[in-house]
Amino acid sequence: MRKQILILGGLGFIGFHLSKKISEDKNNILTIVDDSSRGQLDYEAKKLIQKKNVNFLKINLSKEENFKKLKKNFDHVYLLASIVGVNNTLTNPNRVIEINSLIILNTLRWLISKKIKKFMFTSTSETYAGTIDYFNYKIPTDENVPLTITEVGHPRYTYAITKLLGESAFLNLSKKSKTKILVVRFHNIFGERMGFKHVIPHLIERFYKKEKPFSIYGGKQTRAFCYISDAIDQMLGLMKKKKNNFKIYNIGNDTEVTIEKLVKLVGKKFDYKNSYLNKESFPGSTRRRCPNISRIKKELQYKPKIKLENGLEKTIKWYLKFFENKKTLFEKSFQKPSDFKNVQ
Repeated sequence: MRKQILILGGLGFIGFHLSKKISEDKNNILTIVDDSSRGQLDYEAKKLIQKKNVNFLKINLSKEENFKKLKKNFDHVYLLASIVGVNNTLTNPNRVIEINSLIILNTLRWLISKKIKKFMFTSTSETYAGTIDYFNYKIPTDENVPLTITEVGHPRYTYAITKLLGESAFLNLSKKSKTKILVVRFHNIFGERMGFKHVIPHLIERFYKKEKPFSIYGGKQTRAFCYISDAIDQMLGLMKKKKNNFKIYNIGNDTEVTIEKLVKLVGKKFDYKNSYLNKESFPGSTRRRCPNISRIKKELQYKPKIKLENGLEKTIKWYLKFFENKKTLFEKSFQKPSDFKNVQ
């Protein structure tokens, strides 16, 4: 039986990889919605949207009237569309609040009026960053810890605040709707096509430019990095599962690593043999982050497949191709490399 699937924000980093995976099954009829805010469509995106079982709509989801262009009914809907990235929150926090909130509210209104079997809202580990730093909750952290915004006026937390809005809105809708609704919280997903808003591609760019000595910002901080294919497997597994309405899941990897170790792993891939300098972390960056993924392991009988080192190899290979042969991808398809040194 053919499934009608909708991905809102289907050409972003995670959205593209999810769209690509879903489109590989010819029994799926996939509708990708994206406003192409990352720039021109690159070769890989064009190849994806030209598939026979893929429909592409260039739509600005912050405008409610654009939802009229969507079909009435879908089997599965994923909401990934949002403005993301530390740089965006610091340089234009009002826009982050406005656009992300409008997307959430417009999707909420649309969802109420349609027959959708299952809906996934994608949230973030940023929603409980303050919980770890201020209240010393156990790490790895499970889905039941209190969510904490430590300084409501700090621009860094604008993205997390909009995700809190979305979690509350859609979970409460699930109590009254026939649609099964899930919330997933991403934890440091990485891989090809990330742009330059995250720590791993930024490290790759700095090593490529031969920075030396190489500065390590917040080296004692920890993260648990999850390669993109593992994250996609977890998302798809949750949507296939029948009895998991009104639930929150951490999506990620539970292997914690220091930023110092991460930097040196990337350096090793570049055969870097010069010195390192330890420096202060970026303001507002949480000291530890590692998800408890026992819920998803138990319900899906799932274990992450890609080790950090292997994921780094794949990611570095793609970015080197991007840097060395920009004919492969349009430069405007990605945000320019950031000047920030510790985007985590």
